[in-house]
Amino acid sequence: MNRTMGGKNIILRVELQTEQIHFGQLITVITENGGDVIAIDVIQTGPNWTVRDITVSATEQAQLDKITARMKDLAGVRLVHVSDRTFLLHLGGKIEMKPKAPIQNRDDLSRVYTPDVARVCMAIHENADNAYKLTIKRNTVAVVSDGSAVLGLGNIGPYAAMPVMEGKAMLFKQFADVDAIPICLSTQSTDEIVATIKHLSPGFGGINLEDISSPRCFEIEERLRNELDIPVFHDDQHGTAVVLYAGLINALKVVGKRIQDAKVVICGIGAAGIACSNILLAAGVKELIGVDREGALVRTADYTNPMWNGYAERTNPNLREGSLHEVIDGADVFIGLSAGGVLKRRDVERMSENPIVFVMANPTPEIQPDEIEDIAGVIATGRSDFPNQINNVLCFPGIFRAALDCQAAAINEEMKLAASAAIASVVTQQELNKLYIIPSVFNQEVVRRIREAVIQAAIQTGVARRIPREFRQTEPSGTNMAFR
Repeated sequence: MNRTMGGKNIILRVELQTEQIHFGQLITVITENGGDVIAIDVIQTGPNWTVRDITVSATEQAQLDKITARMKDLAGVRLVHVSDRTFLLHLGGKIEMKPKAPIQNRDDLSRVYTPDVARVCMAIHENADNAYKLTIKRNTVAVVSDGSAVLGLGNIGPYAAMPVMEGKAMLFKQFADVDAIPICLSTQSTDEIVATIKHLSPGFGGINLEDISSPRCFEIEERLRNELDIPVFHDDQHGTAVVLYAGLINALKVVGKRIQDAKVVICGIGAAGIACSNILLAAGVKELIGVDREGALVRTADYTNPMWNGYAERTNPNLREGSLHEVIDGADVFIGLSAGGVLKRRDVERMSENPIVFVMANPTPEIQPDEIEDIAGVIATGRSDFPNQINNVLCFPGIFRAALDCQAAAINEEMKLAASAAIASVVTQQELNKLYIIPSVFNQEVVRRIREAVIQAAIQTGVARRIPREFRQTEPSGTNMAFR
């Protein structure tokens, strides 16, 4: 999933009276309370005192809170201040804009602005497609949220959501050299969000929707896809689906099963659950059962959630009814997009031999991996501290890199399937095992392979409006294909 788990770090600035306490005693207090000292910096020293910065790492915030509380009680120790390294990284925001060329004289000024810029404006006025060549539209994506469903935090609003959107922009740039601009909207009205994004769209080559609550996110994405001529991608839905399917491709190889034969149970039929179901159905899954609060969804029922009615029509072909614990019997694959603790060991024991268990709830998985590692064929989570993390970062940079490079009008299901296959292909047959089915987000091969596969799919499905040079072919007559 989008945000990963990991250790927490703080920097403690302490003043020690060296006649009253030894530095080693301070370190002992830190380690006894669950902290790990990873750096020590001497700031000032005197004849009987010293000031030092101690960088401390811990797995839980509660451990760091306990360490700072103990420090305050130690004789001869003054806790000057506590700096959270994460907060320090966010001071003043995490991104900035820089010009590509310096403005050093009047001639430079006239070319980037008035009067020479007028010629560029008119070239775009005469042919709007020139905006892709002559403005940032060619390489820029809007990362848009209303802050209504920030993962793990809920409806925290646009101001509090901005650090997440800034982080997303950093990932776009770091992994795929895509320029991304975070935009948080002070409205949660579907109509206003759609209208605002439409008005903003001329400056962007793509729209990445993020952390918008369900079911509004479905309507917002659908309307924008129908009304804009640039790709719209809701990462919480489709990014999760793409990476999940990539992991499943390789997990099925590990356990020796075919996707068309697999019985799949998905728990949590929200935005991500529906998108994951859609991509698996498109990939060939025949028996897929969705389970939510009301049990297994069946087409014979009438749900207040309109998305569930449509979902039930195309899933659960055998009309299995009951709770998760009932319908999971004989399942080859469990996919959890729900809440911690909903899956029990006895449920996994009732699945087929060598079951595939993807427990992606954050921060607490549907079941802890160590509870089932002896009976599961493959386990994946949404966390970085377990093997096989299903992380959207593997997907969206490469997909948008491809969409921008071929000026795609949309990101369709064929492009998503191609992205999944590309991600899965990064793990070689020699490397593949139950603890390694998905590549690292830092594997530089990922974006390259996604770009190649997704552009090819865009060309084949007719949504590519530009064919990059390396994809161009020559017709038998010797005349080249038409390009934009």
